[in-house]
Amino acid sequence: MRIVVDVTPLAMPLTGIGNYVLAMLRSLAEAGEEHELVAFSPVGPRGARRIQRTLNGMPVQRRLVVVPPSSHLWRTGWSRLGHPAVESLVGRFDVFHFSDWMYPAQRHGVRATTIHDLFPLHFPDLVHPRTYRMHGRKYEHAAQSCDVVIVNSTFTAADVEETLGVPRERITVAPPAVDPGFAPEGPEEDLGGPYVLTVSTLEARKNLETLVRAMHLVRKQQPQLRLAVSGAEGWQAPSLGEQWIDALGFTDGARLQRLYRGAAVFVYPSRFEGFGMPIVEGMASGTPVVASAHASLDDASGSAALRADPDSSEAFADAIMEALDRGEALVPRGLEHARRFTQRAMGEAVLRGYAAAR
Repeated sequence: MRIVVDVTPLAMPLTGIGNYVLAMLRSLAEAGEEHELVAFSPVGPRGARRIQRTLNGMPVQRRLVVVPPSSHLWRTGWSRLGHPAVESLVGRFDVFHFSDWMYPAQRHGVRATTIHDLFPLHFPDLVHPRTYRMHGRKYEHAAQSCDVVIVNSTFTAADVEETLGVPRERITVAPPAVDPGFAPEGPEEDLGGPYVLTVSTLEARKNLETLVRAMHLVRKQQPQLRLAVSGAEGWQAPSLGEQWIDALGFTDGARLQRLYRGAAVFVYPSRFEGFGMPIVEGMASGTPVVASAHASLDDASGSAALRADPDSSEAFADAIMEALDRGEALVPRGLEHARRFTQRAMGEAVLRGYAAAR
């Protein structure tokens, strides 16, 4: 098959969606060596350079169409206009997999997309209005036009079926692959003392306020324990002004891996996710994990994370204390659980979805 993947999210610093797109490309390259893989994006000059760097060394063809810096408006207009078909830019293909950022028309082949979560539909007040408009149009279009919708958890599969009315046979679950760099072996970050780590964009749904209140309680018993927060500021970002909070901003690559390894506990208090990849990254790094008890995090957590009510700072404080006490027992369970999320497994799942839709 000739598979064209819209890689536009790689034009920005890699967070959840961009990391998923990159992992999917790698997984398709590993699991489907016999297929022709094409990375496609209509993107501005700066974004094109970032995509080229990100794809460096990957066995994929590149079809980057450089458009004026207002590339978002260009992609939006193309999607709404409905022509020209994407074949006019990349040639014929067997599969076109588009991203969250556009949905251009195509003449032939399997039409596929990934729906990471339906948070904007369920909680419109907690996302930027532009995010709500962009995703809302994409969801509606995907439900009507896609031969296969890829999701990354069983929770999201059920949500897409119920909320968007996509038949279950058109939905494929492809859990994300954890990067091999997240491993217990290697250097650890030194923040001058023991710390609890959380990793997320700083926005309302990530529920950092509950974690901060929980840390107030934990520090009454463990006053030396700090909170390290890795993530760029997002919509409705919370205040992180406490002296014992290290607001690190956006981190990735080797430093993020060191942060996971060096943490006494990793905590993920999010109220709603499509999967919750930082949970698995924490486990793969050999760190005990505490996660929100919301059902959207069940696949990521398995039975290896301690769970806490996202509305209760007391429950999170208790879980953090338990993780500190039971780390030696929790770490092996986390490592075993994280081993399930491989590039090959992800790629094989995505390819099964394409094949079923042909």
